[in-house]
Amino acid sequence: MCVGFPMTVVEGDAFEALCDRRGERRSVSMALVGAQAAGTKVLVHVGTAVRVLDPLEAAQIDDALDAVEKALAGENVDHLFADLVDREPQLPEFLRK
Repeated sequence: MCVGFPMTVVEGDAFEALCDRRGERRSVSMALVGAQAAGTKVLVHVGTAVRVLDPLEAAQIDDALDAVEKALAGENVDHLFADLVDREPQLPEFLRK
């Protein structure tokens, strides 16, 4: 399984940017997404920004990653999936008859 992490652009150009994730800063290749303004959220995989994220999607990915960590520790994760609690699973439209 491949995992990407949301990071926030601090500064950079079209080729490389300094990005932050929860206080840890790393140099990230911007070759696939181009120059991004400071504050922009990007999905980073193996040192490369692969996609620009809106703030809501970045928060949802962070919640999912936090949930994996908490679930492995045997902790409750319902608060990290508030949008899914008390909702019945639904098939995608193309699978419904």
